[in-house]
Amino acid sequence: MVPIDKTPFTLRRATGTLAEGAAKLASGIGAVSVEAVLAQANRTGVRKGASGALGSMNPKPLDWYAFDAKDEDTTDWYPQGLTCGEESGSVGVPVFVATWYFKPEPPVVERGIRVSFLSPRTLKYQHALLVEAKPDGSYGAINIHAGGVGWHGDLLYVADTSKGLRVFDLKHLLDLRTAQNDLGDPKRIGRQGGKYHAFGYRYVIPQSDSWRVVTSGPTFSFVSIDRGTTPHTLISGEYRENDPNGRVARWDLELSGVPRDAYVMGQPKIQGAVSAGDTWYLSQAADGNTNGKLHVSTPGKLVTRPYPIGPEDLTIQGGRLWSVTEFRNKRVIFAVSL
Repeated sequence: MVPIDKTPFTLRRATGTLAEGAAKLASGIGAVSVEAVLAQANRTGVRKGASGALGSMNPKPLDWYAFDAKDEDTTDWYPQGLTCGEESGSVGVPVFVATWYFKPEPPVVERGIRVSFLSPRTLKYQHALLVEAKPDGSYGAINIHAGGVGWHGDLLYVADTSKGLRVFDLKHLLDLRTAQNDLGDPKRIGRQGGKYHAFGYRYVIPQSDSWRVVTSGPTFSFVSIDRGTTPHTLISGEYRENDPNGRVARWDLELSGVPRDAYVMGQPKIQGAVSAGDTWYLSQAADGNTNGKLHVSTPGKLVTRPYPIGPEDLTIQGGRLWSVTEFRNKRVIFAVSL
């Protein structure tokens, strides 16, 4: 981890009409808590399922959770980002939040990005659609990769690859059933014909804010939160396919424009990074069905450890390092030791 100039990562706030649109949508649909969503979650994960994700990894993860058969098998949606309740510091139950992006075969209407709230206690989980709301009360899908997500307080920070960070306020975790008796038309989105539609999803979360990179060039491939710093910091970094010069930057929270610091990671194909004190953890992908690697960097030392196939974003919960894998029938949220 080599220190570099941090100024290229400078962000500017670009709220525009996002907060107004989110408030307008929330005036028509009632909000619920993360705990309430988990209490009635409609899908069930499988502890130590989808073991094909582990490939030749030895030793195996300390624990892992697969999604249900439908979400494991789909070729429309791919998990990317991962955060947890411990990152937020504000939620009262253990929970993981994974982002997914829509990647169907055309021609298909874009369905955007979603998040899954998963309880490691019950294995129940629930999807919610992330949307962009307009001041007139309409809203639509968001077509980005959502490669990483960080959670601080009530805010989810979602990576927008070439632009910066999109912000979603979980005080606006909206339940369509508070506004109507059904979930509308599963093939439509927005408010149409006097009803709300969200492609069949019960929950929507409107974007409320945005931070955009001032000078084009840096990319935002993944996001994490380091609660061990004072103040807490938000981390974002760059995936580069065959180039070891991908960079990470850290911002003080509450978020400000200029990063605290920035580094070159020295490894290609990094899908996630998180810091804990002077230690950096880097999640590295490989080609096809080949196992990835976990790089652990401390001052003057780099250790490489076994990792599953298709590892993505990183988060820390319960004294363990967690990640999510993306490939069909190999999708797990898993833990290794720090």
